[in-house]
Amino acid sequence: MSPAGVTSPRVSDERGLDIVVFGATGFVGRLVAGYLAEHAPDGVRIGLAGRSEERLAQTRSRLGPVASGWPLVVADSGDEESLASMARGARVVATTVGPYRGSGLRLVDACIAAGTDYADLTGEVLFARESIERHAAAADAGARIVHSCGFDSVPSDLGVLLLHEAARDHGDGELEDTTLVVTAFKGGPSGGTVASVKGQIDELRTSGDARRVIADPYALSPDRSSVADGGGERDVRGVGRDEELGGWVGPFVMAPYNTRVVRRSNALLDGAYGRRFRYREVSGFGTGPAAPVKAVAATAILGALMGGLAFGPTRKVLDRVLPDPGEGPSEKTRRQGRFRLEIHTRTSNGARYRATVAATGDPGYAATAVMMGESALCLALDRDRLPQRAGVLTPAVPGPPPRAGDHSLGQDG
Repeated sequence: MSPAGVTSPRVSDERGLDIVVFGATGFVGRLVAGYLAEHAPDGVRIGLAGRSEERLAQTRSRLGPVASGWPLVVADSGDEESLASMARGARVVATTVGPYRGSGLRLVDACIAAGTDYADLTGEVLFARESIERHAAAADAGARIVHSCGFDSVPSDLGVLLLHEAARDHGDGELEDTTLVVTAFKGGPSGGTVASVKGQIDELRTSGDARRVIADPYALSPDRSSVADGGGERDVRGVGRDEELGGWVGPFVMAPYNTRVVRRSNALLDGAYGRRFRYREVSGFGTGPAAPVKAVAATAILGALMGGLAFGPTRKVLDRVLPDPGEGPSEKTRRQGRFRLEIHTRTSNGARYRATVAATGDPGYAATAVMMGESALCLALDRDRLPQRAGVLTPAVPGPPPRAGDHSLGQDG
């Protein structure tokens, strides 16, 4: 992603807006709009979109003088004509309106028809898989449809891209066993994420086809001609000790989605990471005496949460404490969040590399707003720097890695 304060805006085509934030009155949408108000270069034309012009005006009024002239666009995810009009009027649509499964495909179709770039925050395998069926149409239209431009799945996807580029530049061969370890995480789930999880669980309960797609490690790489042939691709479900990864590890809640995004990146890049590239994600708990207890407890809580959401009576109880769509924590709580991810790899000639991706701010809110805002700016302003590639893409494939200072990378041993 290019630094917002460095990239100079370019003269647009006849479209009235460079970026429109769809869902700007929702909790995460307001954060994305706020990030753009503070960091977008002068001259970038930004609009706010949603169902209510009155609520959009209220959101705009809280963004300060820089946003006072931003146009308001009335659009509804259930109204195809309003979506088409919004897509035709912007170079990039950045949408925070979830859950995306169901109505979200209407906006994808509208952006493809208009040749408009698109970015979202989805973590839904079934939605992304259905969108991928439109890859050829998007490529023909010259539209970049980029899913998962938040904590799902920018750190995972760009972190692995950094490892691939470092190993390639040093002549150390292809990536093989690669694992992301969550070494620090402080934050809570967003209401939209909870709603997406519940929707996916409901489909799993009623559809055998949905269960097969979710279980497929290459669910987002339906064209298998370029994917790795290393085998053994499965999500970590239990607790174990791995000294190379820093001690005790257990499941990571976002792994079933992030891993499939990373594998799609490898497929879109014609297997550039390596034919024996294998990828997984885990939570790390360290080596101390309490580490195995923490690992077992966290895994049990995660299992209980997923089981509770799948069972009607317990879901009703959980619904009282889990956030609803549009809800989120206070600014102080968001500031106190943080994450740190370490991605380890071994290459085909035995070299080891580790990438570290870290940031302050609640991953699902503050950090996600930065990632989404920078993704939209990159698509809108850096078209001349991006590879000439269109279609249904991933965060790693349309553009370059993050700017200096957002990551660190070192070779082990």
